[in-house]
Amino acid sequence: MPTEPSKALETFDNPNPGRDYHIHMEIPEFTCLCPKTGQPDFATLYLDYIADQTCVELKSLKLYIWSFRNEGAFHEAVTNKILDDLVAVTQPRYMRLTAKFYVRGGIFTNVVADYRKPGWQPQPRVDLMQFEHQSNFRG
Repeated sequence: MPTEPSKALETFDNPNPGRDYHIHMEIPEFTCLCPKTGQPDFATLYLDYIADQTCVELKSLKLYIWSFRNEGAFHEAVTNKILDDLVAVTQPRYMRLTAKFYVRGGIFTNVVADYRKPGWQPQPRVDLMQFEHQSNFRG
């Protein structure tokens, strides 16, 4: 039986809910339709998140992304819709969706939308290059 696009997003239990770790996904084949002309719009989506109790299941994400192929949507609206749907099912600590739409009429469009769970604070960033430079010092 062939696979069909679907709006159903599935999750699985976060294997390390006690740790803030970064999940990064690149989705280079996103398409939707321009609501004005009906022509296809193409984008690469970058999904970055810190899971809380659940993670998004990849096959369901693929089918969900596919479901926009024949839908008309403005870039800003579709980016925020996808983020809202992902936040609703995963309830992450933090999530950012970056949509980089390919050129149309000489204009590239990048839309960045993010969500932060109320009360969640990120851990301080560690600059590993700082340690690398210090370890090379032989004084």
